[in-house]
Amino acid sequence: MGTIKRCAVVGGGIIGVAVARELANKLDGAQVTIFEKEDRLAAHQTGHNSGVVHAGLYYEPGGLKARLCRRGVELLQEFCASRNLPYEACGKLVIAQTAGEQQRLNAIFARATANGVPGVRMLNSDQIREVEPNAVGLSALHSPETAIVDYTAITNALADDVRASGGTIRLGQEVTALDQQAEGVVVRTKGGSEHFDLVVACAGLQSDRLAEATGEPATPKIVPFFGQYFLLGHEARQQVRGLIYPVPDPRHPFLGVHLTKRIDGEMMLGPNAFISFGRESYAWNAVNVRDMVNYALFPGFWNFARKNVPSAVREFQTVVSQKKFIREAMRFVPSLEGATVLPGTRGVRAQAMNGDGSLVDDFVIAGRRDTVLVRNAPSPGATSSMAIAEYIVEQALAG
Repeated sequence: MGTIKRCAVVGGGIIGVAVARELANKLDGAQVTIFEKEDRLAAHQTGHNSGVVHAGLYYEPGGLKARLCRRGVELLQEFCASRNLPYEACGKLVIAQTAGEQQRLNAIFARATANGVPGVRMLNSDQIREVEPNAVGLSALHSPETAIVDYTAITNALADDVRASGGTIRLGQEVTALDQQAEGVVVRTKGGSEHFDLVVACAGLQSDRLAEATGEPATPKIVPFFGQYFLLGHEARQQVRGLIYPVPDPRHPFLGVHLTKRIDGEMMLGPNAFISFGRESYAWNAVNVRDMVNYALFPGFWNFARKNVPSAVREFQTVVSQKKFIREAMRFVPSLEGATVLPGTRGVRAQAMNGDGSLVDDFVIAGRRDTVLVRNAPSPGATSSMAIAEYIVEQALAG
């Protein structure tokens, strides 16, 4: 790659804006432009997630997720402090209810320790109540440094830095294709085309389509799953201090209902996970036929569905029954019985799936000549955003 004078970032979520900021910081005098198809930044996954800063409990030691998560936490913490943005280390319990879950929890503890998660420890049932007085379980893993933030506010603060360094943010401009030239890349939008020396695509829910339009393989394909959150009524909000999670079950691809404190003091229950009627469908009656046909014609989706019938039944029950949703949370906090709940936010997860129906777990960042494509950035993507940006820019400049 020759001298980089003009860079484009496709996507105005937290990862895209963090990449643009890192490019502006590392490339002296370079012009950086962000293309975002919506009329605001953080409009999709960034603005619809739980706001949790993950500490790095679950990830394979040495893997990209584990490395970038731990580095991402450090960078986020520093950035929030420097911009006076809220960052609350409210702590998290992962609670085991059965002997089988205890065994899996011990394995998570070993991973968390290997990943250098600060302050992590195992608790017995009495010690659980010292951290969360209303919670019950056989044992728990306590991560005191797991935190909550406002990712939309962080994205907008990162964008302020991009603008301050001379960068441009173009809202309402959807990128339709990226064409590699002999040197550099042409970015095509509905309004025209422009040449850049380097392009980084962080297109989230549309990442596979943009990759395909760039000449990359069709898989991994994005299959959208929605997640509904509920908010606990005011009288029940004080029953939980921080975050309470179940032990992941290898029989189910998604985690199940958990309790999450939000930075504004609200307490969320959720999310469930069920196939969405569209990649950007945030209401139950928002149907996008093109998106549905897209996954209905994908053999990987049917392979996934066949293997996960029990999970689909479990998740569907929480979709149709608010009581079932609350009962899931009551396994950990029985005193929530009778609590009022209100519908909260609804997010759509960009789930990358292989042709055989297996879910892509780690971050997938593909490079081709003068283009970098972020094809999969699931949780802890927001936590890791500034570290992902460092990684991408280092790789691009090394290439």
